Amino acid sequence: MPRPIQVFALATLSPVLLLLIGAASGGIWAWIALLYITLFAFILDQFTAYALPEAEPGAEFPAADDLSVLLAGAHFILLFVAVYVVSGHTELGLVSRLVLFFAFGLFFGQISNSNAHELIHRSDRRLFLLGQWVFISLLFGQHTSAHRHVHHRYVGTAQDPNTAMQGESYWEFLPRAWIGAFRAGLEVERALRRQSGASGANPYVIYLVGELAFVVLFLLFTGLAGGVVYLLLSIYAQMQLMLSDYVQHYGLERALRDDGRPEPVSERHSWNSANWFSSALMLNAPRHSAHHAHPSWPYPELTLPGSDLAPRLPYSLPVMATIALFPSVWFGMMDRRLSKWQDTAG
Repeated sequence: MPRPIQVFALATLSPVLLLLIGAASGGIWAWIALLYITLFAFILDQFTAYALPEAEPGAEFPAADDLSVLLAGAHFILLFVAVYVVSGHTELGLVSRLVLFFAFGLFFGQISNSNAHELIHRSDRRLFLLGQWVFISLLFGQHTSAHRHVHHRYVGTAQDPNTAMQGESYWEFLPRAWIGAFRAGLEVERALRRQSGASGANPYVIYLVGELAFVVLFLLFTGLAGGVVYLLLSIYAQMQLMLSDYVQHYGLERALRDDGRPEPVSERHSWNSANWFSSALMLNAPRHSAHHAHPSWPYPELTLPGSDLAPRLPYSLPVMATIALFPSVWFGMMDRRLSKWQDTAG
């Protein structure tokens, strides 16, 4: 049986090669790159008999970090290639460019975002900064602060902008969570700096200046069309990250204790997915309960809680994220499961 890191490497690095070939050749290769992240992933997820092997504690840490560094480097290369090709600087036709837009966008939204999320939880400052700059390159630098300081602390409460309330559609959640997380993260960073007496720039200054620099660079090297494509790709990637937050915490609230404080975060405050290939593709992000319980654990270490301990999504995270785009279908599928889980957990 393959070691866990080999499974993650095969799943995440294959689309890098396919995207580069698709960008160079267009046509069928562009479609193959798109189908790998969509249809191929869905089909492989159906082979539920395959159990993704779990690493022994500590055994895969160096290899996991090496893969994350490699993926981050690939991200910056692919981002430039995507903007250059999709904005029409090669001989590829419009159809191939549109297909590649969605293929690259799905890579940035599902793999780059998941990898950056891993890196900003690392204690190694170099790895943390690498994850931060991946988010900055997608014009989402504030997530570095908001995710660690707000979401992890307040998940499942009204104080967390990224916890979706029952009955709240994704389209209602998206602007509320984006704006709310931006503000909350900024407030926390200001408070932390006041408490510590730290000097130097607020991280939000770094985020915003860095994002402006990326916009200017793409405008200079790829023109106005490239700037528009870059903006659209970044929005598409951000929407996917927000979809993950929406799906993984929809309707799950922490009860208030007698002293008015919320109960501790537990496994039952995140929706999980047992689908093996999409989990490998997203660096075990669908094993979300374990991540909230142990934020510093590298992705090969994350375990899947039993269905009696934590709620399970009926389909893989990418499939559920697609369903969430259609509120009536989403509510019909999830509210019944949410009510049953709340009755069981209550």
